[in-house]
Amino acid sequence: MNTAFPVLSLRALAVWRRNFLVWRKLALPSLLGNLADPMIYLFGLGYGLGGLLPQIEGVPYIAFLAAGTVCASTLNAASFEALYSGFSRMHVQRTWEAIMNAPLLLDDVLAGECLWAAAKASLSGVAILAVIWALGFVAGPLALWALPAIFLTGLCFSAMGLIITAVSPSYDFFMYYFTLFITPMILLCGVFFPTDQLPAVVQSIAAWLPLSHSVALIRPVIFGELPANPLLNIAALTAITVVSFWIAVVLARRRFLK
Repeated sequence: MNTAFPVLSLRALAVWRRNFLVWRKLALPSLLGNLADPMIYLFGLGYGLGGLLPQIEGVPYIAFLAAGTVCASTLNAASFEALYSGFSRMHVQRTWEAIMNAPLLLDDVLAGECLWAAAKASLSGVAILAVIWALGFVAGPLALWALPAIFLTGLCFSAMGLIITAVSPSYDFFMYYFTLFITPMILLCGVFFPTDQLPAVVQSIAAWLPLSHSVALIRPVIFGELPANPLLNIAALTAITVVSFWIAVVLARRRFLK
């Protein structure tokens, strides 16, 4: 099995552009679909449950939840694009095989897919950020630093999603990933409540999960504060992205280049 580090080139941008041109035809319904679920959680829990709760970390519960929703929305959009849409292009439509008839490597295809999923996820995250800014839950211009953090979050979960796509025999396989990994991570990493409410051992586990680093970067700047350990959070998300993408490429090579 070829485990060499992925060969990266600007040819990946051609794959990104191809996916963008296809998506552009259905951009509005696609974006609205990505926004519906997080907005339901934001308003349903934020105003409903938030009316029963005191302030959390010095802000109303809906504001606390809004900052976490930006991260969760980015995670979900990146995961769905890398898994369901990526699997469709890889296995059902065989788009990847068609692309590789051009002078592109499999590594280029996966890099383009990862960049595209991250870009699409960033649209969802930025859209949620714009909504909560309009609602007055954003403290000031420091929140603009959330934009690169949103993209890095999308890149991280896109790379992780491509690992599952590379080994999946069918769409049904994705339920294991969402049920056993994505859903627990959303519950444990501070999206809905502060992690210090969890038992110490669970806090220790949650601290290693990528969503915790995303929340630690994005929530403070939305509230006009600097993150406590930004370099650590950025380094962790970057390392997870690089390693996950490498694993995804290796597994895809095994699937395509037997």
